[in-house]
Amino acid sequence: HTVAGGDELKARVTVYPRREILDPQGKAIQGALSRIGFSEVREVRAGKSFEIDLGTDDAQSAGERLAQMCEKLLANTVVEEYRIELVNGAGA
Repeated sequence: HTVAGGDELKARVTVYPRREILDPQGKAIQGALSRIGFSEVREVRAGKSFEIDLGTDDAQSAGERLAQMCEKLLANTVVEEYRIELVNGAGA
């Protein structure tokens, strides 16, 4: 269902390594933060983020399609997990 105006949904998809998978980039960032005075940081998980404009206002359909996008392309689900956040296009 496509709508006109500013009511389309936008999504933020965050992909990051599974907790049980070694994250050398996150370790390097955590070490660098510690060296420059942020020793309270105990762990960093380095990931990637996608902002996706969707041509629909149907949150259920959008969520299903976004999950398919993650499973097929955006995330390597063997070693990564993902989080999907939907936001209203007018409010973002």
